[in-house]
Amino acid sequence: MKFLKHLLTILMVFLVVSCNDSEKSDETGTAKLSIRLVDEPGDYENVFVEIIDVMVKYDNDSNDDDNEENGWESIGIINPGIYDLLELTGGVSLELVDQEDIQTGTIKQLRLILGEENSVVIEGESEARPLNTPSAQQSGLKVMINQEILAGFNYDFILDFNVDESIVMAGNSGNINLKPVLRASLEVNSGTLLGNVLPLDIAVEVEATNGTITASTFTNDLGDFEIAGLPEGVYTVTVTPEENSMLNPVIIENVQITTGENTILESIVLE
Repeated sequence: MKFLKHLLTILMVFLVVSCNDSEKSDETGTAKLSIRLVDEPGDYENVFVEIIDVMVKYDNDSNDDDNEENGWESIGIINPGIYDLLELTGGVSLELVDQEDIQTGTIKQLRLILGEENSVVIEGESEARPLNTPSAQQSGLKVMINQEILAGFNYDFILDFNVDESIVMAGNSGNINLKPVLRASLEVNSGTLLGNVLPLDIAVEVEATNGTITASTFTNDLGDFEIAGLPEGVYTVTVTPEENSMLNPVIIENVQITTGENTILESIVLE
């Protein structure tokens, strides 16, 4: 009898400890983070950037606000290397982070860390020119997020690199500077615009704007396009063929973008 009482006591202690451990696990649970990079087009042949890391900064009271370098955590990327941003159009994206475990809390900022091998090929030229990126190399490209991270959820961020606004000619010096303009959006809080443009044998730019947010891309070889990460709202879509095609732009008004959904436009035929 004494043995049974002793055994029951041990079991009760074990159950209490197990419950406490379970509660702690819930309180300190993890979520999944994915990050992919897309590009808004620019008037260049190529824009090469060396991407070596992705970092996050949590909104933590223990961080020293007077020191911007405190509190950053590296989450790494799938394949560090040199990538041509102008290939990230027409629905093509670069997976930087895929289903990485992250802690709960509020992510204040994301930071894209670049290496030194950054260059641009200007239209009509055959050789690449170096891109001066001193601030990017020292502290990375910071993007405000302010997103609460809850345990058990998947968070898929899209980083939209605006090449046209990011490359700056430095007066008469001949230098070309990279001053990155990035837009971040959470896929679960945004919608996607898709469609197809004919004819196929010309370059076509597709732009969507709601007056506050503007995003654009080029069609691919099949005439398809995709603009992801658009906040919910009503957009104007402008389809612009290359200038020497002699075809007219098309403007489509009142395109509704809905959170978590794909908005597919009817095939657009340029005349």
